[in-house]
Amino acid sequence: MRGETVITADPAGLTVREDGRRTVLEPSGDWLVDTVGVQDAAIRAVEENSEPGDIVIDLDGLGRIDTAGAYLLGRATRRCSEPDGDIHYRGDHPTARRLIEEVRSRTTICQPEREPVFGFMGAMARIGAGLEAAWLEAVSTMAFFGRTVTTGLRMAAQPWRFRLTPTVWAMEEVGVNALPIIAVLSFFIGAVVAYMGANLLRSVGFSVFTVELVGIAVLREFGVLITAIMLAGRSDSAFTASIGAMKMQQEIDAMRVLGLDPYEALVMPRVVACVLMAPLLTFGAMISGIFGGMLVAWSAQDISPTLFITRFHSELDWSHFWVGMSKAPVFGLVVAIIGCRQGMEVRGDVESLGRRVTASVVQSIFAVIVLEALFAMMYLELGI
Repeated sequence: MRGETVITADPAGLTVREDGRRTVLEPSGDWLVDTVGVQDAAIRAVEENSEPGDIVIDLDGLGRIDTAGAYLLGRATRRCSEPDGDIHYRGDHPTARRLIEEVRSRTTICQPEREPVFGFMGAMARIGAGLEAAWLEAVSTMAFFGRTVTTGLRMAAQPWRFRLTPTVWAMEEVGVNALPIIAVLSFFIGAVVAYMGANLLRSVGFSVFTVELVGIAVLREFGVLITAIMLAGRSDSAFTASIGAMKMQQEIDAMRVLGLDPYEALVMPRVVACVLMAPLLTFGAMISGIFGGMLVAWSAQDISPTLFITRFHSELDWSHFWVGMSKAPVFGLVVAIIGCRQGMEVRGDVESLGRRVTASVVQSIFAVIVLEALFAMMYLELGI
């Protein structure tokens, strides 16, 4: 862009001139939403024909300006490495520079859509993008976990900051209200295990070992696993939805303005409730699953409840019970962390809320299954 080009409009005007290697924009008059439309072509020409780092905005002749005018002027320097640096401004105006910086910080320029790539390279690109997203999710979850731990330690050092009422409410929602469905599911799981074991063991003449099969399966694995999956599907989605709804309605921002820590008020009560109630729910699931297995053994193999209970106590070690119970607090902690973190990530639209609720349930179940496999390998190596 060489020479001097003057573009005028009533009441807004713009002069674009060359000052050595620098392109100087000299806006004049009022740059308001109803007057700046005619300047779009001139700003676009400056963007296309000038180097981003050589653009300077002279504010001396500028009159009134609103967000529309600030956006249009700020667009000229948006591609610069430091768009708000002093080298891009001349002159003085009471509000223009601050308004340009504020508008730029609150607007996002969408990149043009790329042509879809098919074939092998397209598949590799999608796989890479998925792996990158999974890695970023894992890092964000660990960061959220660290923030929650530090909040918990601070509350342990200052017990008066602990919120008992929301914690008790969360314990009721997580524990008491979830117990019936968990007990019913565990009952049928125990019944299915006993029924399948009865058919298999009857064929080799060891029907009585159905007691050990039901006991070990329910105590070590199925009781705690069903509890964790139900927490992930029921309570975890509720955590994400409730915190996400508060995020959409800017209630969490209001809490910060009032000096309240959302981690103390929203996250810690739910985490504590899950950690405390998960073992109790697991115990209820164990009792229900064993009862279901006992009824099937009684009806299908004529193993009386007395024989079932006697053999259960005599042949099964307490270690099976403690193995299952030791997993419960860990699963409860993981489910609560993922649910609360996804709720905090909700943006201002319903679509974001739906995506986060789905991601919360999927990630929680995935994490529970992975942890279950790690626990199984660990206890196998320890010989427990």
